[in-house]
Amino acid sequence: MTDKEYKNMSVKEFTKAAEIYESDHAGVYKMCKKDYPDVLAELEKEPFYDLLDCGCGTAPMLTLLHEKYPEKHLTGIDITPKMIEAARTKQMDNVELLVGDCENLPFEDNSFDAVICCQSFHHYPNVQDFFNSVYRVLRPDGRLVLRDMTMNTAAVRWLCNHIEMPLINLTGHGDVRIYGREEVNALCKKAGLHMEMFERRGFCRLHCVARKIR
Repeated sequence: MTDKEYKNMSVKEFTKAAEIYESDHAGVYKMCKKDYPDVLAELEKEPFYDLLDCGCGTAPMLTLLHEKYPEKHLTGIDITPKMIEAARTKQMDNVELLVGDCENLPFEDNSFDAVICCQSFHHYPNVQDFFNSVYRVLRPDGRLVLRDMTMNTAAVRWLCNHIEMPLINLTGHGDVRIYGREEVNALCKKAGLHMEMFERRGFCRLHCVARKIR
């Protein structure tokens, strides 16, 4: 598929998911909730004020952050208009929500102390553009906290990327690729980010922290 076809498929998928994303009927999307405690714990390690959530969906993570840090300035971006529409109904103060492409973040340089991305970047066809864009909008010493799917070995990741994902996409999903430690490290390094942590947590989760060095 082309890059545009992948993105259109993701928009179509999450347009349907927007109404159920935070409900008891969320299905496979319930697994995203498992990421939130680890992201919150990571953010608590260092002070921050301006935070960006890439692929924020209906803003469940921003809701938790807003409850914990009501004084912070939080921003969410998602490519699916229906997701942002649902997020805006929460009417959270100090939270900005906009429709946009995470491969080309529409923010000024050095805008954020922290960027988070949970279960989103495996949908990005030009994933290096995402890392490059994150580097640009982060302030010096700012952090990227990344959560996504992974598998422990290159062989299993190959099976997922070349067999499982194409089959899943036939059912209307817009998955592109999952990554391992060395691949994520290379993406970070090329963008100018220093990968400080990469751990496999749980069954198939990666937990990564990368920093924009001064």
